[in-house]
Amino acid sequence: MSPRLAVGLMSGTSADGVTAALVSIGARGIRVLRHRTYPYSPALKQRVLGAPGLSVAELSRLNVELGEAFAAAALKIAGRSRPCVIGSHGQTVWHGPDATPPNTLQIAEPAVIAERTGVSVVADFRPRDMAAGGQGAPLVPAFDLFLYGRGPLKAVINIGGISNASILDHDKILAAFDTGPGNALMDEAVRRATKGRRDFDAGGRLAASGKVDERLLARLLKNPFFLEPPPKSLDRSTFGPGLLDKIYPRLTAKALPDALATLAELTARSLWLGVLQSSPAPLSEVVVSGGGALNAHLMRRLRALFSPAPVAVTAIPVMAKEAACFAWLAARALEGRANNAPAATGARGPRILGKIIPS
Repeated sequence: MSPRLAVGLMSGTSADGVTAALVSIGARGIRVLRHRTYPYSPALKQRVLGAPGLSVAELSRLNVELGEAFAAAALKIAGRSRPCVIGSHGQTVWHGPDATPPNTLQIAEPAVIAERTGVSVVADFRPRDMAAGGQGAPLVPAFDLFLYGRGPLKAVINIGGISNASILDHDKILAAFDTGPGNALMDEAVRRATKGRRDFDAGGRLAASGKVDERLLARLLKNPFFLEPPPKSLDRSTFGPGLLDKIYPRLTAKALPDALATLAELTARSLWLGVLQSSPAPLSEVVVSGGGALNAHLMRRLRALFSPAPVAVTAIPVMAKEAACFAWLAARALEGRANNAPAATGARGPRILGKIIPS
């Protein structure tokens, strides 16, 4: 099979902007040719973060506005290249796999993306998996298996706004699930303590200078989510602003290093515990992607916790992996090939995820 060009589009729970990746997909691997995050304006970011509280009319308008933003990102990253498909995760507004009935909502109108780019778009990947009895998340494990499935037992971790892990062993997914918080709590703490002047703890330097509140950490690790067996997935609301309101109601710049040290340890410890509980034997390696891989303090903690297993970052650029994943998922859907991971989500079997908007 000759390599195919595809574009993947992603906006995560932190709502920083649209991450776009132009990739070349082959039979046994994928190559990221270009990737970039196109930030939302401050006003748009606030509306995205507040999307669950918008009126129906406001949410409908935001859906189209984000479609335009995603389309612009796709055109910029593609340049003069002509991709065969665009895969768009969209922007999650709500994810309720345990609701009655299970439901989920991602916006960024794919019809707008297809119209502006002239390229077929595959979007809205979660609902089909949920209709088949799955959690609709995480979606990345099938891609993890494609990239890293060969070889002995390993954990492939992505640390975005929330964190997820895939436990792989000789071309099989043993387990894959959201593990708990990623960067979202830390980023929100920085925004609050600096009154919006900063969005994140660059390199984890503030966290490294702080002291962990062990008593608070122990209480946070008793969250029922950590005790649930896979399959399981999270919405931003579980480990988001509401939780921060409870544990740090008046966060100051002076208190920020200790808060970040504690929140970073929560991310590291919950990841480690989740992987440990689902691994039947010692790991051969741990591979990390996502924004958390750029947090040197968090990576030091993960290396200490997972020792003696080596902890490294993905060969794919860490900030491009999720966007690349959606390019790959879209290419599979366009070919009529299953692209979910029932072992990760609990779906009744292989399914083709995504709604196709022809060019």
